[in-house]
Amino acid sequence: MTTLIDPNISMRELEQAYPGARRALFRRYHIGGCASCGFRPDETLAEVCARNENLAVDEVVEHILISHETDQKMQVSATELDTLRKSDPTAVKLLDVRTREEYEAVHIDGATLFSQDLMQEILGSWDRQTQVVFIDHQGTRSMDAAAYFVGHGFGNARSLRGGIDAWSQEVDSSLPRYTLE
Repeated sequence: MTTLIDPNISMRELEQAYPGARRALFRRYHIGGCASCGFRPDETLAEVCARNENLAVDEVVEHILISHETDQKMQVSATELDTLRKSDPTAVKLLDVRTREEYEAVHIDGATLFSQDLMQEILGSWDRQTQVVFIDHQGTRSMDAAAYFVGHGFGNARSLRGGIDAWSQEVDSSLPRYTLE
């Protein structure tokens, strides 16, 4: 695999280019998931590797790139989801992982607000083959949710690429766009 990531890239820039990098680093190396293993946005990837048992930067880069490819496969575009829902409205469950306030302000018809109770229900009784698409504002938190459920055996868990923001731009312009402060 060709290295596309400069070891001197800042962690801020890395996470902008590869939104799942933190999840990938935490999953394999226990880096970036909590205060004790965190990193500063201005640290370089090489610096983070050096202070974490001198990890081989090339190996870490390869892992981030492979994880990124996996993340891409776990996403569905707004237009793909719209086509799927039109062909079979019951084929996929839409789970919205935004806050209650965001959900109440605007949501995709048929989506259910995700909660801890619903999570327990899903893990305890849903068929692991159920097609589930997680939705958030712009597609970041929903990737974490999809990855979590894939890790718990839900092989058809996906994330809406670009979130409800993409949906409002590509599928249903009647849904208002918004920014978070």
